[in-house]
Amino acid sequence: MTVREQTEITELGILCEDACTSKGTGRRVRSESKCPLRTEFQRDRDRILHCNSFRRLKQKTQVFLSPIGDHYRTRLTHTLEVSQIARTISRAFRLNEDLTEAIALGHDLGHTPFGHSGEDILNEICPYGFKHYLQSVRVVDYIENDGAGLNLTYEVKNGIACHTNKIAVTKEGYIVRLADKIAYINHDIDDSIRAGMLKEEDLPKSATDILGNSKSKRITTLITSIVKNGVENIRMSDEVKKAHDELRSFMFANVYQNSTAKAEEAKAKAMIERLYMYFLRYPDKLPDEYKKIMAKFDKDRAVCDYIAGMTDVYSVNLYNELFIPKGWKK
Repeated sequence: MTVREQTEITELGILCEDACTSKGTGRRVRSESKCPLRTEFQRDRDRILHCNSFRRLKQKTQVFLSPIGDHYRTRLTHTLEVSQIARTISRAFRLNEDLTEAIALGHDLGHTPFGHSGEDILNEICPYGFKHYLQSVRVVDYIENDGAGLNLTYEVKNGIACHTNKIAVTKEGYIVRLADKIAYINHDIDDSIRAGMLKEEDLPKSATDILGNSKSKRITTLITSIVKNGVENIRMSDEVKKAHDELRSFMFANVYQNSTAKAEEAKAKAMIERLYMYFLRYPDKLPDEYKKIMAKFDKDRAVCDYIAGMTDVYSVNLYNELFIPKGWKK
């Protein structure tokens, strides 16, 4: 018996009946021989962790565009925090932690440079529209591995696609959706305090009296509320959800739509739009891997995929190279 087979049997003995166990699941578009060591969901986790798109998350905006300080969140650190929260809930419910982790690590692979401002402008100018959660699935299906994709399991791809506004087919996928909400509100508060935009005492007292007056306490309260409600009905209690929603509304009013935090958004959008139009006009300038995508799909799809995959730094440097005159050097 292989290590993988032992793990599959162990899962059947210890995971709850609502869990998506590795044995009998893990369907892929292209069939592959089984790994002797890892389950299918463990393999997916590793493929995501080692792919190029995952590494690029370290230089993609979370809230503050291209922050100078070392301690502001990026899309990568956000992803890791979502994974930690989701795994904690999954473990408490005796669900499949490997599946949960794979979905969490892959959920934002399709995010654009400059956060949601990049997503918004691509959604405006690309004829197909643009949603980062669907782009994440495109990344693992058509872009990674020189166009061959990562050949992930259906359950992982479904969890990635449904992490924003749909219900996943697995409990593990739904947990990632909740963990994403818990993570971003609380770490964005932390970053906003670091940036001097907020103080802890500015947060609505009616919310912090219930959730707690620190990031750690709030995350613990939110997770505990979900766990107490049970795996049959994965949700926060009404009181805790109301406090969480109030905190979220406060963040939209005071941070996400704040003129200070968003001062550079118009510039970022204009830059991305100009890059998009440039490569539509000169598709021969696309890297070879995106020329393959253009041949398989079309020009707009290839240009959108290329720009969506850029980091903040790469897009700025490319823009400077294409549009900013260089000084004369003898």
